[in-house]
Amino acid sequence: MRDDELLNPDRRTVTVWSDIGCPWATLALRTLRAAAADRDVDLLVDHRAFPLELFNKMPTPKFILEAEIVTIAGARPELGWRSWAGAESAYPVTTLPAMEAVQAAKAEEIGGLRASDELDAALRYAFYNESRCISIHPVILDVAEKCEHVDTAALEKALARGAGRAEVYRHWETAKGPGVQGSPHLFAAEGFAVHNPGATYHWTARPGEGFPRLEEYDPSWVEPLLAL
Repeated sequence: MRDDELLNPDRRTVTVWSDIGCPWATLALRTLRAAAADRDVDLLVDHRAFPLELFNKMPTPKFILEAEIVTIAGARPELGWRSWAGAESAYPVTTLPAMEAVQAAKAEEIGGLRASDELDAALRYAFYNESRCISIHPVILDVAEKCEHVDTAALEKALARGAGRAEVYRHWETAKGPGVQGSPHLFAAEGFAVHNPGATYHWTARPGEGFPRLEEYDPSWVEPLLAL
């Protein structure tokens, strides 16, 4: 596998493989973005899709996500996450449209990598903090309207053409290989590569019978990454 299939070669850019519907990935990204902001680091993130529903051939079960969200939010209350508060009929059954929009936003006419990362963060906030159905384009575009660097009109036209879908499927093919271990997996310059950084946890029994137990979350994993 070529290096450029795994990571963006730009030294300022962190490549993150993840699913928007993965709480562990959302925790890692929140940690990374907050640390970069605190240190006034001009961070760029190149998002690559790790589409769990394509790997598992089914939507990610709500009872698994809810258990992980409660576990993480209990340990990191500053995230502001909450259990799903919307109608059950509005619960996102797929995150593919959201991930496609994040890929589509990379186009320069829409905003580039900065817009793509801004949209990714906003979509995660909409799901984890606001209980919004990020499976549908009207919600995705409404979220995009609040993103400073996203040209929402251009994004809407791009999504109508199917932009972003081919990229998500191409990433899925790459992620089937040994280089990407799961969601999240972060790559950067100087050989930095880590899967689900900072989190030490296990399920007490199989999902549906047990619960995830977070033994530790050490956010200091960002230090060597931001020092590159």
